[in-house]
Amino acid sequence: MGKIMAICMSEKKGTQKQPVKSCELICEHGLKEDAHAGNWHRQVSLLAFEKIEDFKARGAQVKDGDFGENLVVAGIDLVNLPVGTLLRSGNILLQVTQIGKECHKHCQIYYKMGECIMPKQGIFARVLEGGILNEGDEIYVVEV
Repeated sequence: MGKIMAICMSEKKGTQKQPVKSCELICEHGLKEDAHAGNWHRQVSLLAFEKIEDFKARGAQVKDGDFGENLVVAGIDLVNLPVGTLLRSGNILLQVTQIGKECHKHCQIYYKMGECIMPKQGIFARVLEGGILNEGDEIYVVEV
């Protein structure tokens, strides 16, 4: 069982995501009003809380949303979930579609720290069932 530690979104591409207390996830779209939502396979980005904390322990001064993540999740080893894994939080059902990503240009975090964890530790999902998500909600891997 995991926990939603933070929800982050941005209204425009190219701007940092900002934390919000709750949001609506729309089926086959992503977070309502998030710039990166749409009809594609990377509707929602997730990053493990523990990986962010490890990065901070190495001297990074980052806050929720700095990596471009929509959801910060504690208690689930996200990067080791196979593509196709289902995640449930209340009425919301997500399907993992991609592990990691290629960065075409380096972000500010990379230039400051020499690396960024999102390309190797971030995962992406599409929304199969929408609903309201709140910071602090439980999230778990659906047993298939």
